Amino acid sequence: MTNLLKPILLVEDNPKDLELTLVALEKSNLANEVITVRDGVEALDYLFQRGFWRERPAGNPAVVLLDLKLPKLDGTQVLKAIREDKTLQSVPVVILTSSREEQDLLNSYKLGVNAYVVKPVAFKDFIEAIQALGIFWAVLNEPPPGSVKPRFIEPAPSASPGN
Repeated sequence: MTNLLKPILLVEDNPKDLELTLVALEKSNLANEVITVRDGVEALDYLFQRGFWRERPAGNPAVVLLDLKLPKLDGTQVLKAIREDKTLQSVPVVILTSSREEQDLLNSYKLGVNAYVVKPVAFKDFIEAIQALGIFWAVLNEPPPGSVKPRFIEPAPSASPGN
């Protein structure tokens, strides 16, 4: 039996924020695998199945949790690349950042982000915010038609001998 749950792609370079986010997602009891990458280039490599990720199973993640302040390519550049690609543009992207700058917020929405979440400073608030995000995007959100594989495909009837 194949796993029909799409993974969650977490793009975070800060080790402390990465660990906290993983703990929070684990506490949500989501069955989705969480794929972590540390910079914008690696995020696009995963999404476009290049480099280290060229052999990964095909398919898009359930959601991309994307930090803005990343090495190599920042989150805005990653978001722009996602929204410009036909196969990726329907993937939900949630900016998960410590930036409260109005320009970052406006640019993110202008580029088509689905949600912009400022990381709470208090540990308990951070855990609750991530749990709510994970549950919403991985379980509750209805993706666009055609973006999810059917759960079961009935095999075509085989020709019987003598026909």
